[in-house]
Amino acid sequence: MRCGSGMPRNKALAPVRPNVGVAAAYQHRVDALLEEMHASLLWWLRAALRRREPEIAALMAVDDSPAREIGVIVRRLARRWQQRFNAAAPELASYFATAAADRSDATLQGILKRGGFAVKFRPTRAVNDVLQATVQENVALIRSIAQQHLTQVEGLVMRSVQHGRDLASLADGLENQLGVSKRRARLIARDQNNKATAVIQRVRQAEIGITEAQWLHSGGGKHPRPSHVKAGRDRVVYKIAEGWWDPAINKYIWPGTEISCRCVAKPLVRGFS
Repeated sequence: MRCGSGMPRNKALAPVRPNVGVAAAYQHRVDALLEEMHASLLWWLRAALRRREPEIAALMAVDDSPAREIGVIVRRLARRWQQRFNAAAPELASYFATAAADRSDATLQGILKRGGFAVKFRPTRAVNDVLQATVQENVALIRSIAQQHLTQVEGLVMRSVQHGRDLASLADGLENQLGVSKRRARLIARDQNNKATAVIQRVRQAEIGITEAQWLHSGGGKHPRPSHVKAGRDRVVYKIAEGWWDPAINKYIWPGTEISCRCVAKPLVRGFS
């Protein structure tokens, strides 16, 4: 936007990008729980299957009592580990939300200071509402990681028993599933970090009177959304309160809030000559 001499213009501030350290710490903690669960499941299943190797080999020719016994063991382990994840989720989610908010506030304060604004952020009801919503969403996501993993593990074990596969084959299957669950944890950590940072920034910007922002495409990711690329190229300016209308999905959105979106916002401060 070009303005005549002496006319007020917008000053674009640097964007606040999600802190990669917060996402890495989040993922590390979830990975540690997954690895602990994997080691426990593998140990107990190996012990149970070794005790039952002769019966399992003849399973289809005799009856399904070994399968029933293994099934009971798997479901008992699944309940135990689901409870462990359920108990750990609130603390981990709270840690993540607080860390994301603190890093976001500190970064925005630094950007404002370099732009000539002295602002000290304090806890507000609006920010607290955002934090509580972030915590609840992440509690559900963390618990779902265990739920999906354990469901897949039960299927792997029962298919292994029914088809008479050896322990090595089962262990390989469980290791592969651990990799799948870790990749999902990584996606959740990155995506939630992007979303939490974006939402907290919107609240803070509104609190200090910033009403508009410019869309900045991240330039990252293997499959960028064409509409987001265009918005960045066109330097689209949108109202922070309502977001930008994405024609690809026919709704208002904000940078960083769609799944795997790494775009960010450049806040615009009015009144500079």
